[in-house]
Amino acid sequence: QVQLVESGGGLVQAGGSLRLSCAASGRTFSSYTMGWFRQAPGKEREFVAAIGRGGDSTYYAGSVKGRFAISRDNAKITVYLQMNSLKPEDTAVYYCAASVLYYSDIYSKYDYWGQGTQVTVSS
Repeated sequence: QVQLVESGGGLVQAGGSLRLSCAASGRTFSSYTMGWFRQAPGKEREFVAAIGRGGDSTYYAGSVKGRFAISRDNAKITVYLQMNSLKPEDTAVYYCAASVLYYSDIYSKYDYWGQGTQVTVSS
């Protein structure tokens, strides 16, 4: 089992940057594909980015590609989401998740979830 705790959210102006972190527990962290999802008020949870077990494969939603970067440090059992050029439409609660699958952008395919961290981008 994996427990996930996100941090790094906050309020930022449009065009600014934030770095989210997701600290995991458990010695099997490197066995999981890690993903970031987000959910804005009144909207469904949507895929943001995912990274493979070794960190060499990354995947992004079209809306964030070129602005966000996902990375992981298996020694520190932590996954990161660097968010640059933030837009008001990026405002949402951001969730970290772990999946036993090789890759998925579907939230139901993820097995473990953090509690989320709020990101608010002002215009």
